[in-house]
Amino acid sequence: MSTFTKSMFASIKDALTKEGSSNKTADILRTKPGNSYEIRLLPNVEDPSKTFYHYFSHGWTSYSTGQYVTAVSPTTWGDRDPIAEYRLKVYRGGSPEEKAKSDAIYRRENWLVNAYVINDPDDAENNDTVKILRFGKQLHKIIMEGINGEDADQFGEKIFDLSENGCTFRVRCDKQGDYPTYVSSKFLIPGEIPGMSDTRIKEVYDSTHKLDETFRVKSFDELKLMLDEHFHCIDPSASEPEPVATTETTTDTDLEEEVPMDFDKKESTGDAEADPLEDEKVKQLLAGLDDV
Repeated sequence: MSTFTKSMFASIKDALTKEGSSNKTADILRTKPGNSYEIRLLPNVEDPSKTFYHYFSHGWTSYSTGQYVTAVSPTTWGDRDPIAEYRLKVYRGGSPEEKAKSDAIYRRENWLVNAYVINDPDDAENNDTVKILRFGKQLHKIIMEGINGEDADQFGEKIFDLSENGCTFRVRCDKQGDYPTYVSSKFLIPGEIPGMSDTRIKEVYDSTHKLDETFRVKSFDELKLMLDEHFHCIDPSASEPEPVATTETTTDTDLEEEVPMDFDKKESTGDAEADPLEDEKVKQLLAGLDDV
């Protein structure tokens, strides 16, 4: 008698469908140094509080494969994160060798927002489409200044307006050392978008992406397996662990962003206890861990 049932098959099919639809990095707008991109930020008209998606992620070059691996940190929504817990443990009592090795793991802070693309100099097919703008602290500062900072009187709600009263966001990507920088980005004075009509505005708003579904979220066990495989170089088949989904790897270009949160890079003052960067490390590692 077969133990395989139709309900099992339905569960398998449902899981595959969800996994296939939960990694939408292809919808992220890619930027390259030397170019400017003109976009309009889009609100979440159904739930304005979800206009921006704020998240944290870990990433490093795998010690076992040489590929770049990355994953969203569960501290984003207040859950336990084995990678963050390991790093905190090392910083509190690890050997100098363990601390030096753990510095290879970057913790990034990013935001996502829907954006209507007016001009993409790299890919004209993106023009007149809705993409996802992923950004770090540099663009976050500029956007926040436009929403409720010193520039709010000039821009404010206009940065989310697709009409002629709206303000285009010019994202300028330059190169600073080995990293792209976005400090020259700015909002422009109000102006009309060629070809934009009331009908098209509705179509654009209806085309926005669900930002919290952009990345496939890994479970605690998957993250632990990722750490074991790609950091500790432990062969999972040797210890026969409980079966979990295979960890994914991404290329470095999937995380092209402005200068990362490099609290990892210690610039010692000679007094570890008085080192403000060391204090910041601990604060970042503790983020999201105290309440779980």
